Amino acid sequence: MTREAPTLPVRLLAAVALSAALAPLNSTMIAVALPEMAQALPADSAALRQGLVTSYLLTNIVLQSPGGKLGDRLGHRRALALGQFTFALGAAVAYLMPTLSVLTTARITMAAGGAVLGPSAMALLRTELPPAMRPRAFGAFGALMGLSAALGPKIGGLLVAHFGWTSIFLANVPVLLLSALLAHTKGSPAPAAQAQSPAAPPRPFDVVGSVLLGLSLIGIVLGLENAHLRWAAALGLLGFIPFALWERRVADPVIDFSLFRQRAFVGGSLLIALQNLGMYSVMFELPQVAGRLFTLGKQDVGNTLVAMMVAMVIASPLAGRLSERFGERAVATSGSLIAVSGMVLLLVRPLATLTDAVPALALLGAGLGLSSAPSQAAAMSDVPREKSGMAAGVTTTMRYIGGVGGVSVLGLVLSESRAPELVHGEHATAMMVFCVALLLATGCARLLPGRAGSQVPAAKSATS
Repeated sequence: MTREAPTLPVRLLAAVALSAALAPLNSTMIAVALPEMAQALPADSAALRQGLVTSYLLTNIVLQSPGGKLGDRLGHRRALALGQFTFALGAAVAYLMPTLSVLTTARITMAAGGAVLGPSAMALLRTELPPAMRPRAFGAFGALMGLSAALGPKIGGLLVAHFGWTSIFLANVPVLLLSALLAHTKGSPAPAAQAQSPAAPPRPFDVVGSVLLGLSLIGIVLGLENAHLRWAAALGLLGFIPFALWERRVADPVIDFSLFRQRAFVGGSLLIALQNLGMYSVMFELPQVAGRLFTLGKQDVGNTLVAMMVAMVIASPLAGRLSERFGERAVATSGSLIAVSGMVLLLVRPLATLTDAVPALALLGAGLGLSSAPSQAAAMSDVPREKSGMAAGVTTTMRYIGGVGGVSVLGLVLSESRAPELVHGEHATAMMVFCVALLLATGCARLLPGRAGSQVPAAKSATS
């Protein structure tokens, strides 16, 4: 018998959803406001991208694991509240004092809050939902994250057109206030940190490990995003050696490497990264290719990409129900193969018009939606309750790294040429690379558990 309550905490789930959606939403929403911001501040586009876009992305990636660990120590509800306050503070400052230096600081503050919100939200799903409900909840969570990033430019465009560019910051504040109110539900289980023995002496936070991890991730991201900084990616990878050595000797590491002995955690985390590599690569590649082949507006491309997002949103909750019946491995494998078929269709079907991509995008979205729920649920299923935030931080970091990796591949493959033969050739090359990535995801899906009834360890972990 499990210790979790059988009822679904709807208000808490709404609070988690609202909070977690803001970080990916704000990562893409600002793109449409950059031209107006460049005129108003004034500042050149390169300074704006570095100060407001790159700094936000880097801060989010670097602080995911420390943010998750903070939730394990404070309790995930408290960490969620801290993240909400930090994000709202940064948004309010950005609205009230719109200068480039203040905006950069405010965006970093928002990203720091978002880095706490994401892992805390996932950890709350792990700790406060019964095992049978987690696949559906994680599926909805994953779909929401992708949908938020995809809708960011549309929402940002509406806000800028009707209320001015500063409104993209102010709009976050009422959402966070509503989320904070919903999070204060009664009768909730104790936070994970409070479940630890009160006699245990407090241990210092792993600042050294967090810094070493951050430096490695910064090197990798900068190297992937900039062709002239490939050496930084190599240094970042090498930086994991001193980080790993330090984590093995520190009393309370920011990442416990024993997590990587769990097949489900490794398979689910890699699957999440490869899924996002495929999803974000198509979201960025198709607009570039279509813009070089056809005379289209941004609205036309956005409407085409909706096919992928709608299919993902529909398939994700369905995947949760299917996982309960057939097991996470079968559903994730099937979803990955469907996603591969969508990518293959994008590869082999000529893009005579943009609508030619719609069936392939629908298949890709459905496959990603089906594999998202079981991969998220499986990655967190056997993680000890007291390490839920840490595990969530790792999986969320993998999500971001996958997206950055996909965009990096596009930078290597795509050019500025408008010659149709060259554009189609580059499109085919990119699709082949992403087909391989999704085939690897299919292999990772084989590491996930099968039917719940046949998994003895999973039954034990239900009480954790």
